[in-house]
Amino acid sequence: MAMSSSQRFHIPGWMLLLGILTAIGSVSIDMYLPAFPAIQQSLNASSGAVQLTLTTFFVGMLSGQLIYGPASDRFGRRRPLVAGLVLYSLASVGCMLAQSIEALMFWRFVQAIGACSGIVLARAIVRDRCDPREAARSFSMLMLIMGVSPILAPLLGSYVLQVSNWRVIFGINVAFGLACLIAVVATLKESRQPDPATSLNPFRVFRSYVEILRDRDFSVHAVSGGFAQAGLYAYLAGSPFVLIELFHLSPNAYSWVFCANAVGLIGASQINAALLKSNGIYTLLRHGLTATLAAAVLLAIAGAVTGSITMVLLLAGIFAFMTSLGFVNPNAAAASLANHPERAGSASSLLGTLQYGLATIATFAMGMIHDGTARPLAFAMALCGLIGWGINRRFARR
Repeated sequence: MAMSSSQRFHIPGWMLLLGILTAIGSVSIDMYLPAFPAIQQSLNASSGAVQLTLTTFFVGMLSGQLIYGPASDRFGRRRPLVAGLVLYSLASVGCMLAQSIEALMFWRFVQAIGACSGIVLARAIVRDRCDPREAARSFSMLMLIMGVSPILAPLLGSYVLQVSNWRVIFGINVAFGLACLIAVVATLKESRQPDPATSLNPFRVFRSYVEILRDRDFSVHAVSGGFAQAGLYAYLAGSPFVLIELFHLSPNAYSWVFCANAVGLIGASQINAALLKSNGIYTLLRHGLTATLAAAVLLAIAGAVTGSITMVLLLAGIFAFMTSLGFVNPNAAAASLANHPERAGSASSLLGTLQYGLATIATFAMGMIHDGTARPLAFAMALCGLIGWGINRRFARR
């Protein structure tokens, strides 16, 4: 059901809740980033091992994506969402009580399986309710709502570190998960009725995924957008140590840098929503990826130079990269799901699997190639931006 013109001037209650659910991944990641050095010291772990707690989270996100889409096409959106939020809340307790880096990795994996229910099913619900262009505008609106999280979460995380310890951060995750669970049970209406004809046979599910992948529009836009998104996750994995340990920013100063990048992303997403009134999603996606390419060039220069200019170029390149994602993410998601209204859950799952698969590779690589300089971060983000632009340029329909 497309939104009426009167709905475009305010945020409907269901969309506000979906934005909060989409932010569950950001809350689970951004809030604990300033705590990386504290976790390293508390659990007597290496910097690479702490970065792997982020990688295991992405592995969990990748794994869970494949579950919720087909389940929601079969049972409706609400029931899998409730199950995922329960799992997320319980796993957050496990993270809070972890006594070793290995235990924290395990519970982060389980936490992610629960968290991805909100991300997968929010996209599917938008596709249930909106046509492709309205879906792109809705995804931009979701970015406005969820964009509050990257601004507030690291600030809250750094404040918690000043008055308590990193375990309290995961206690806040528990409270957030329970609040989302209550809101979903109390207010969210079903957008897709259960369909017993939808098979959960693994072979049929796999065949459905193959059919979706054969759709050129889905594959090109999911993968090109996924590489751009992977650059974001390389930033999440590498920036705490580069900015806090290498450039000696305090956790609080790091949080403000994080906020500035989030503001750029949010602002661009709202400009994107306005431009969609007169431009197509594919055109804006191409322009967004071109901006990502420009940011990649700046980041490559930052990685190649030395001295104090490195930090200036790196921060400028990161800001430009993050801002470009305000155009890339909503349009890539809408373009990927456009041809699959009847299998929106499965298509959303596959989209998320591709994105988080690339994110897992990016964060794992950051943990492995960490060398005490800014070069791995700069070059990893630059490479992701270049590949995303190149795939769209070469294979997208004109």
